[in-house]
Amino acid sequence: MKHLLNTKDLRLDEALLILDTAEAMAETQSRQMKKLPALRGRTVVNLFFEDSTRTRISFEAAAKRLSADVINFSGKGSSVSKGESLKDTAQTLNAMGIDAVVIRHSASGAPQRLAETDWIDVPILNAGDGAHQHPTQALLDAFTMRRWLLGGGAAVPAGTDLAGKKVAIVGDILHSRVVRSNVDLLTTLGAEVTVVGPPTLMPVGAESWPATITYDLDGVIEDLDALMMLRVQYERMAGGGYFPSPAEYSRIYGLDADRLARLPEHAIVMHPGPMNRGLEISSEAADSVRSVVLDQVANGVYVRMAALYLLLASDEGSLS
Repeated sequence: MKHLLNTKDLRLDEALLILDTAEAMAETQSRQMKKLPALRGRTVVNLFFEDSTRTRISFEAAAKRLSADVINFSGKGSSVSKGESLKDTAQTLNAMGIDAVVIRHSASGAPQRLAETDWIDVPILNAGDGAHQHPTQALLDAFTMRRWLLGGGAAVPAGTDLAGKKVAIVGDILHSRVVRSNVDLLTTLGAEVTVVGPPTLMPVGAESWPATITYDLDGVIEDLDALMMLRVQYERMAGGGYFPSPAEYSRIYGLDADRLARLPEHAIVMHPGPMNRGLEISSEAADSVRSVVLDQVANGVYVRMAALYLLLASDEGSLS
């Protein structure tokens, strides 16, 4: 495949190739000289129509550590705010001779649309589209799980999957692209996924996902390898009414000290960020020794380096 648009279409060998390449990238970042020459002379555009500081910075760091030139484009304050279409923006970038586009858009399917047209002929990497997909987030989550559940926090052998590992993803399922990408990828890697949330925040059709759907967090928390808490996305809840109150949500679906203590001893706590402390996760849980949230951030750079390298520089290991 020429692009990285979603995790549903990734075969097991492709997913493992990205994760194994990310391990190789991580090894290079422990050296004094972190910069690699792999993408020297290439230009990567971060095309962000939707705000996300950490994802943009992570992609920027990944590209620069591979020696690429990076152009950051924001929809706000640009020609987009004056009415320029996605097509016109893409054609303008194509005329400039750029080599890859990392796109984040509020509309589901925008990266796919960009990849399927003749507006631009470069690899497209989806950095999040609507409530649809966020493939590199799922890949960095899987990378983190591999390391902590099978490597004690360190590198694991190439080809390591997540067969038999039990993962619960909890919270605002309706508005989350992270959960959709993770369900697809973790299932491909052999994990058993449970999706937990209020009925009002469970999307129509979730029962068709390759995951167990439940509304009872307490019923699954004692039999997990990884627990991922999702941010409650207030900005997408126009009109409200999805749950009675923040206090009620936290009582039923939040990760507090009591639930943290009930997790198996080896289980890890994850969050894609940013966190609403005191709502979906307590500060005690977020800052506990079980939490691997900062590892997820660091691993995001390695995974994005791997994706850029495989799409732009690798002949043998290209995603095809």
